[in-house]
Amino acid sequence: MDKYISSEGASHPRRSFLKSSGVLTAGLFLGGSLKAADSLQINTTNAAVPAILGGEPVRRAAWTKWPIWKPETDEQRVVDVIRSGIWSRAAMVTEFEKEWAAALGVKRSLAVVNGTNALVVALNQLHIRTGDEILVPPYTFIASITAVLSNGAMPVFVDIDPETYQMDPAKIEAKITPRTKAIMPVHILGLPCDMDRIMAIARKHNLVVIEDACQAHLAEYGGKKAGTIGNAGCFSFQNSKNLPIGEGGAIVSDDDALMDRCFSYQNYGYPYGTSVGVVGAGSSMQGTKVRLTEYQAAIGLSLLKRLDGETTTRNNNAAYLKSQLSGIPGVRPYKLYPKVTRAAFHLFPFRYDQQAFKGLPREEFLKALRAEGVPCSSGYTVLNNQLFLKDAFESKAYQNSYKKEQLDFDRYVADNKCPENEKLCKEAVWFTQNMLLGPKTDMDDIAAAIARIHKNAEKIKLAAKK
Repeated sequence: MDKYISSEGASHPRRSFLKSSGVLTAGLFLGGSLKAADSLQINTTNAAVPAILGGEPVRRAAWTKWPIWKPETDEQRVVDVIRSGIWSRAAMVTEFEKEWAAALGVKRSLAVVNGTNALVVALNQLHIRTGDEILVPPYTFIASITAVLSNGAMPVFVDIDPETYQMDPAKIEAKITPRTKAIMPVHILGLPCDMDRIMAIARKHNLVVIEDACQAHLAEYGGKKAGTIGNAGCFSFQNSKNLPIGEGGAIVSDDDALMDRCFSYQNYGYPYGTSVGVVGAGSSMQGTKVRLTEYQAAIGLSLLKRLDGETTTRNNNAAYLKSQLSGIPGVRPYKLYPKVTRAAFHLFPFRYDQQAFKGLPREEFLKALRAEGVPCSSGYTVLNNQLFLKDAFESKAYQNSYKKEQLDFDRYVADNKCPENEKLCKEAVWFTQNMLLGPKTDMDDIAAAIARIHKNAEKIKLAAKK
C-alpha cells in the first residue's frame, strides 16, 4: 500500500504527505462541548489568531523523523552483509523470515520484494484464478485490488463499517455468489477487522481468507496477531511502514503446504519442500521471481528489535490523542472492535464534520492545520470506480474470460457502489504513525491546533472565500 490519494495534483500524493510529516526525512462523537475544546492549552503567544490568518503556529518543532536509524546499533549487520558480497537471498533472509514469524507467533514466513507481490503470490497459491470473485473493501490502497486483478479474478466491493473504517461483516453475505472464492479483509490504517465474524462467514460458505495486514504490524485481534487468523496474511515493509526496509513484504501462514508452494512460486516455480518435483530437474509450476535481498533482510532484522516498543508507544499516544480530540465538536475519532487487543496505528484517523466547523470545507481545515505545523492528509478517495478497473476489463485476458455483462463498467460501478465508504472519503483526516512516537506534548499540540481552528472556523472560512 503505497499511496494515499488517487488524484495527482489537486490532492496530496501519499509520499509528499509522508515527507512533510517527517516519514521520509531519512533518505526521506460528534458532540462534546466547546468548553472542553477551549480548555486545551495552545502554546502560542497569540491564541486568538490562527496561523493561516497570520498568527503564530501552535507548533514549530520537528516531528519524529522516519525511519529511525541508529548507526551504533543498526549498521554493523548491514555493513557485514555488504562486505560479504552475498547480496541475493541467502542466510540473512532466512533469519529474517524466522524472526518475523516468531514476532507474529506464526509457523512460517516468506519474504518477498513488496507487500503487493506478497498478496499476488498468496492469492495465486490459494488457487485464485480467472472467473473467481474476491470480496474486498473499498477503503484501501490500490495494491489490494491490483493483486486480485493480477491473478485474473474479479474484485467485489463490500462496504465499510462507518465507525471502524473496516469491511463490514454485516454486508458480506449479500455479496457472495457461486463464483465467490475468497474474502480479503484489509486491516487498513493498522486497525484490525472484525475477524471472528469474517471467519465464521468464510467457514459457512467454504471461502478462503487472505488478510491484507500490510499496514498492521503487530496489531492484535483476540490476542492473535493480524495476518495470522486467516489462511494467509500479507505484510509490507515499504519505507513508510511501521517496519521499514525501503521495499519488501512477507507472507505468513501455519499451512506448510501453502508456504512451500508460495516459496516455489516466488522462485521461478522451482520445487521446494512438499511442492512436487525434483530439485535441479526444472520448474514444477509457473512461477515468478520476487525474492528479497540479504541487505534488505539485514535492515529488517536491525529495526525489528524496536518494533514492539514503538507499537506500544503508538497505542498509548493514540489513546491519549483520541481522548483529547473527543471533546472537540465535529471531530469523531476511529473506533476499535471490542476484541481488538492492540492496534498498529500506521495512521491515526478521525472523521471531520464540516457543519460543526461553521461550514469550513475539509480542504480548508487541512490547510489551516498544516499552517499550525501539523502535517495531515485527507486519506483515500473512492476506489471502486477508478479507471484502472476499466482498463483491466478491456484487456484481452478479461474479454476472453468473462461474459460481456460482467465487464460492463457502468454496471460494475453501480453494483459495487459503497455509500458508507463515499461518506468516509469526504470526511477522513489522517496523521502518520511517526507523529505518534513523540511525547504526549506532541499530542497536545495536535489537539490544541484543531481546537484553535474550531474556535476560529468562521473567520478562516470567510478568509478562504476572498
